[in-house]
Amino acid sequence: MHREGHLDDAYWALRIGLGSTAFLAGLDKFTNLLTHWEKYLAPQVREKLPVSGTKFMYATGIVEMLVGLGILTRQTRIASYAACGWLLGIAADLILNGDYDIAARDVNMAVAAYVLARVEGSRQESRELEEESALESIA
Repeated sequence: MHREGHLDDAYWALRIGLGSTAFLAGLDKFTNLLTHWEKYLAPQVREKLPVSGTKFMYATGIVEMLVGLGILTRQTRIASYAACGWLLGIAADLILNGDYDIAARDVNMAVAAYVLARVEGSRQESRELEEESALESIA
């Protein structure tokens, strides 16, 4: 039981940390209080956008807020996989832009999101097995 408590702690730390970070970073795309987000758009990406960098960042912010809410609510597994892919895409853009240190951070966050998705999947499977076992004991 003690070991499961530690795993629960790690699970909740990842879930709250990744979910709130995604949501708050998405929200900041509308205010630029933390940073001016457009500076992270690589020129190769910016020139291919069908909209302005500002509008692209607004759309990005909406996606990030939805992913963050998904992680924090009942869609943890799928939202964590989405966050993993999203963060790897951001890291690729950052590499093109020469922001290697930030890209490395985002790759690490992508790994954390992948781990959260896998752990959530295991937790779901465990709950299903417990429910089946409980139903069998009743029957």
